Amino acid sequence: MFSGASNYVRSTDLAFTIIFGISLFLLVLITSIMIYFLIRYNRKRNPVATQVKSSNALEITWTLVPIILVMIMFYYGWTGFEPMRNVPKDAMEIKAIGRMWTWSFAYNNGKVSDKLYVPFGKPVKINLMSEDVIHSLYIPAFRIKEDAVPGKNNYLWFIPEHPGTYDVMCAEYCGMRHSYMITQVNVMPEDSFNIWLNAGASASASPVEQGYQLIKDNGCIGCHSTDGTKLVGPSFRGSFGVKKTVISAGKEHEITVDKDYIYKSIVDPNADIVKGFNLGIMPSFKNKISDQDIDKISDYIKSLVRPQ
Repeated sequence: MFSGASNYVRSTDLAFTIIFGISLFLLVLITSIMIYFLIRYNRKRNPVATQVKSSNALEITWTLVPIILVMIMFYYGWTGFEPMRNVPKDAMEIKAIGRMWTWSFAYNNGKVSDKLYVPFGKPVKINLMSEDVIHSLYIPAFRIKEDAVPGKNNYLWFIPEHPGTYDVMCAEYCGMRHSYMITQVNVMPEDSFNIWLNAGASASASPVEQGYQLIKDNGCIGCHSTDGTKLVGPSFRGSFGVKKTVISAGKEHEITVDKDYIYKSIVDPNADIVKGFNLGIMPSFKNKISDQDIDKISDYIKSLVRPQ
């Protein structure tokens, strides 16, 4: 009982079980007393109402007992919560970036992934940030959840106790595709994690393959599909070399989707908005994605043939 994927499972489940048990006990007790009173003091049995005198002992009892029960629940809740804010000094730090509607995770060596990879048995601190609206990093199996608020520094930490793969979700409604903001945390043996962390991009990976990895790592596919489906932003498929009607400074005009347009859309996404889509949703990636990487993204988008 109370075994789980992180160091918080036992304390969280214990607190939940105690609170649930007390609540269930009170529900049964109060409901039973209500039913008893309905039967015992039915109008047919007591046609004439009588005055009931007060009882100091009863009043003291129903005041003290709830206070004791609430303090018990508070104690187990606090002892479970308090360690969540005290990060070990040797914790490995990872930055979690929330944006509509994907997560990305940046490591101290510069590696970025759309999934969270952590070493088994080691404390991990996740520094939370959001590039647009409030998100909430939620790992149900770890029993942890914390908000990522624009302009605010926030964090959570944990020790993964069982190797495996676990779901990561957003627990704060953040827009139309909130329910699609799902990824995974992979808990790996430390040796395997170090190999993954220090492995660079495959030397044999083509610019197109690297471009696809870049749009995954930067959360682009949360808003732009690769199969022609219309999401929050235009689909990448079949867009390269095609003329689009865009709105610039309130005026409509036509452009051809080429490398220059893709570059401008990445560094200044609100300059030319494709007609039918909304202004102000996509953040700028200026100084976040290099010119060389933008070229690889362009190569990937160019590779997506137009739907037949």
